[in-house]
Amino acid sequence: MTVADALNGRDIPEEWRARRVLNGDEGETVTGLIKPVDKDEDILREVGYDPDTIEIVGNIMQWQKQQPDGTWRVSYRFSHRPKTASLNLPALYAAASRKPRQQLKPATSGHTTVVVLSDVQAGKVAARGGTPELIDRLVEKRAKLTSLLSQRKPSKTVLLEAGDLFEGFESGGNPMFTNDLSLAQQMDLAGTEVYQFVELMQRHGHVDVVAVTSNHTAWRRGKQQLGRPADDLGLFVHKQVEKVANAAGIDAAWTYPAPYDESVTLDVDGTVIGLVHGNQFGSGRAIDWWAKQTHGGQPVGAADVLVTGHYHHLTVIPTGRNPYSGRTKWWLQAPTVDNGSDWFRNQAGDDSDPGLMVFDIDDNGFNLQSLTVL
Repeated sequence: MTVADALNGRDIPEEWRARRVLNGDEGETVTGLIKPVDKDEDILREVGYDPDTIEIVGNIMQWQKQQPDGTWRVSYRFSHRPKTASLNLPALYAAASRKPRQQLKPATSGHTTVVVLSDVQAGKVAARGGTPELIDRLVEKRAKLTSLLSQRKPSKTVLLEAGDLFEGFESGGNPMFTNDLSLAQQMDLAGTEVYQFVELMQRHGHVDVVAVTSNHTAWRRGKQQLGRPADDLGLFVHKQVEKVANAAGIDAAWTYPAPYDESVTLDVDGTVIGLVHGNQFGSGRAIDWWAKQTHGGQPVGAADVLVTGHYHHLTVIPTGRNPYSGRTKWWLQAPTVDNGSDWFRNQAGDDSDPGLMVFDIDDNGFNLQSLTVL
């Protein structure tokens, strides 16, 4: 019998014997009897953890036993988690517990402001940084959006979430597994960010939130998609945020695609906006795809404005005309807010600046002059 076995023998209560229980990235560890230590970091090192990547959460409990030679040994019990989990990710329910801020006075303009949040890809690490840089960027975008909405004073707003809300691990991209957050943490961050945008926009009246499926958030194994389009994990995140927003009394409503559809439409004061992520067609082929949707009688075929994501760069193209209203139809490709697409830059030599696309719908439909990128 070794010394360690003797120290951790049957005379030690079961709950203080060495063990490790993990639940995802978090867990609880009991050291078993070891020499007393002075610092939390020393406890982590005793059980093989790196204090630079793992931290102790809450209080450390201990049980002591005196040895025959008069010295003491201590068994420590503590909870722990990766330090990436302690980044500034406010919990959804903590955010919801705050009383929504008072709405601004009703606007007299009567127009609706549409905000397009595209390709957040929470958890992604690339040339523009990782999670801390993404959070800083989104905080900056919301500050600019707050100023813009205060100037425009819309009567209501629309948030179009154009897909790839988080990075995932099964998108089929290359390289894979370069993220700095687990899947659960990515979904937590993504949901928190959606809630922050909705909470900000509802100060200007009712918010319509529209979400679609996408390749990064789909339920899939590698390139193989599993289940129905409605089983998309990004849509799942939205449905959790919807519950929290409703519980918080926020004036917001969500619109999702039908269970077997990947695109969706929203009628905004007589102007129909279509939303699809963009992985359904090749680069530059959105208008061809849209035309076929019209010919096939699909819902997005009736759209006056088609908004897409996926390709990360801003594109604004007039195309066709609504035969009933006589107004021009528009394809709007949204810019990304992610940390960069280095694999595409290395392959194609192309890159794009991150941005948040915003435009207005007024009595004349899509207002081209209102289109801006924050």
